[in-house]
Amino acid sequence: MKKLVLLTAVLCGAMAAFAQTDSTINKMDTIKIGGMIIIRRAGDNHRTHDSTIVIKRHHKDANLTTNWWIVDLGFANYNDQTDYTSAAAQQFAPGGSKDRFNLRNGKSVNVGIWIFMQKLNMVKHVVNFKYGLGLDLNNYRFDDTHVLFEKNPTKVMYSTSGNILKNKLAADYITVPALINLNFTPQRKRGFGLSAGISAGYLYSARQKLKDGGKQKIHDDFDLRQWKLSYIGELNLGLVRLYGSYAFKSMWDKGLDQTPYTVGIRFSSW
Repeated sequence: MKKLVLLTAVLCGAMAAFAQTDSTINKMDTIKIGGMIIIRRAGDNHRTHDSTIVIKRHHKDANLTTNWWIVDLGFANYNDQTDYTSAAAQQFAPGGSKDRFNLRNGKSVNVGIWIFMQKLNMVKHVVNFKYGLGLDLNNYRFDDTHVLFEKNPTKVMYSTSGNILKNKLAADYITVPALINLNFTPQRKRGFGLSAGISAGYLYSARQKLKDGGKQKIHDDFDLRQWKLSYIGELNLGLVRLYGSYAFKSMWDKGLDQTPYTVGIRFSSW
């Protein structure tokens, strides 16, 4: 009988000690409800019933994100593969040559104004699909200021006037890009990755601007292609984002074989 009483006392003491230790260890309870996390922290003194309730928002990466008003600043140029000895080239640009169509690289600029871009998660936010809508604006500044565009019929002529100070051709497109994005650091807001795809642009405005003491603007499409399809790419290097494009074919419908390309910096939050 004495042994039974002693054993019972030992068991009760062990259970009390375990309960005391357990109440000291388990000072925090966590409950997740939708996008909220509710945390209950027990008081420091296990002999009291004081506790603290903390409610936190549980942030989960959205599968579809939108970036508004992205801006590109870069340079525009073209790869001139025109055979200036051909009948088509001489008919469109009589007396033309590659030197005559050389551009001033520092003055020929590309500006992209993207109304929005969206990124759709495909595989764990590492592989994404990106698309958007915006304006692709190109200014081609000629090194030889005497290149003149005539319309009805369209021809590229050479002016004998000696007082033309500036001469550029502007071509603006409404453009829809579509890219596959690889994000190598999905846990970071400004991480590292790359994108590649294509874009389709529709020519909505074209004009030649001349400065010869005054200013002249000649509005016409000058037989530029109405649609511009391009290979496009983007490189994310943390805070710096670079972009580039190269068209499928010449920017002209006839006569000249000049394939446009761009490169520059993209100002975007992702």
